[in-house]
This record gives sequence, C-alpha cells and structure tokens, in this order.
Amino acid sequence: MAKKRYKFNPQTFTYEAIAIPFRIRFYRILRKILVGFILASVVNLLFSFFFYTPKMYRIGERNNELLLKYDILNDKIDAATAKLEELRHRDNRVYRSLFASDSLSLRGVYTDYPDAKYARMEDDMYAPLMVGTWKNLDAMSRLLYLESKSLDQLETLSKDKEEMAEAIPAIWPINKRNLRGRIGAYGSRLHPILGRVRSHKGIDLGGRIGDPVYATGNGRVAFDNMGSSGYGKQIVIEHGFGYKTRYAHLSKLLVEPGQKVRRGELIGEVGNTGLSKGPHLHYEVIYRGHTVDPINYFSRDMTAEEFEKIIASAQATTYEDGE
Repeated sequence: MAKKRYKFNPQTFTYEAIAIPFRIRFYRILRKILVGFILASVVNLLFSFFFYTPKMYRIGERNNELLLKYDILNDKIDAATAKLEELRHRDNRVYRSLFASDSLSLRGVYTDYPDAKYARMEDDMYAPLMVGTWKNLDAMSRLLYLESKSLDQLETLSKDKEEMAEAIPAIWPINKRNLRGRIGAYGSRLHPILGRVRSHKGIDLGGRIGDPVYATGNGRVAFDNMGSSGYGKQIVIEHGFGYKTRYAHLSKLLVEPGQKVRRGELIGEVGNTGLSKGPHLHYEVIYRGHTVDPINYFSRDMTAEEFEKIIASAQATTYEDGE
C-alpha cells in the first residue's frame, strides 16, 4: 500500500492527498541509514583518535606485555651467553692446558648469519627488536655448538689421558750419571764450528761415545738418517698428541723406522757425527711443529733410582714383546 502525503492546492484552498511510490520511500530510508552510518563512523573515528577504545586498550596491553617478554628474553640470552663465554674461557685456559691441546676453532662460529634470514620481519613495526633478539639467539646457538664440540673432544682426550701421560717426553734421554760438562742451552748461541750466531733448537748433553740414549716417551720411530742439517746420525720419534723428539749426533742407531718404542727403551748411543765438536747428544722436543725448551719437560723430582727403574722396566717389557 502506497503511503500518502498531503499537498496544498491554492486554487481550491484545500489539501489534496498524493501517493508516494515505494521506490521513493525505500531510497529515502536507505539514505537515512547511510547518513547515520557515516556519522557514526566519523564519531567513532574522532573518538578513537582522541580516546582509547576498550579494544585498543587491550591491544596496547598485549603489546606492552610482548615488549616486556622480549626484554626478559634478551636478558636471559645475555646471561646464557656470558655463562658460555666463561665456560669457553675455562675450556681454553684450564681444561685444554691439562691435555696440552690447542683451542678448538670452528669456521663461521663468530660470523653473523646473512640478513636474508631475517627478511620476513623487516616490515614489522618491532622489526629492530625482533631481529636483534634473533641475532643474539643465533650467536648464542653457534657458541653453544662450538663448546659442545670442544667438550666432546676433551672427553676423547680424557679417555686417552693415560696414553698421553706415557707419550709426553718426560725423562732425561741419557743417564745423568753419564753427563759430562755443562748442558748446552736452548736458544740462540755462537755455533762452535760455524763461528756465527745460530738458533739452537735443542739442548746438548755431553757424554762419551757409546753412552746409551733412551726414548723419553712412548711412540713410534719416524725417521733416521745421516747428515741432515748437520745432525749426523739421528732418530726422530713420533709420540702422538702433537709431540716429537729428536736425538742427534749418534754413533749408533738401535731402532728402525716404524718401530714402536717405550719410555726408557734403548734407542741409540751417544756419538760425534755431523757438525759436532765432541761427543754429545743433541736433544729436541717438538710440539705441534715448533721446538720448545726440553728442560721444561724433564721431571726434576725424579731420582736416579726412579730413572733406572723406568729403564729396567722398558727393557723388560721390550724383551717380553720380543719373545
């Protein structure tokens, strides 16, 4: 049914009823609804611009809570990294020193990952905070991996501790009772034959031709020859764990290349071969490719009786092995 409205007719001075079509009435109602919606949206926008709505308040609370959690997480990462650095320091300065082992180094451990890994977070409002946290966490993870590998290596070394203790060159290569004259020191010196200052990579122990020379630690004979660099007849023993020893200017070689030897085993005799001015043993300790002062490896508290006991034990063991 069409709605009616009244219009004044000036000719008859009366009001006449006019029917309003439904379509017009529908458009008018729709216009009022749209205008009301627009006004409500403008009011809501203005209100939200000047005042927090409950939803915005909840979002703000959640953001603050997340920021607080990120701060706590960063503090925990920093604390864990500090503990790892402390453990790393003890690993290098204490544990590895006990096993005479170099610090473990893995390529890339201290190198940041490429920025592409964090690209998906770049457009976020809190990208600097999130990316920084992830980088700290990744750095800690790499350090943790390095330390786990290092401890695995130390565990292996600890299992070989007894073998390593027997391999380290720790006794005198000759009986000190046979020692003649002063010990030629390690370091630079005036060469007695060449007449110029040269690096002396070992120590010289004076004796008589034919005095016995003993292996100072368990190992395997790696090399012997005549005349290399003025050493004359010499023996080099590979002890493992980074150690080698050299016995030079010998008169006799009593072992063969590849032969296993024990600490205290007779390997040669003092001589005067090579660039030598008199009978003596030139003795070197080589650790990881570099010579070191052999004096620092001698067990200074060892008595003559203890030394002779080691020699006798090595000879007895060698004899039984030969059987």
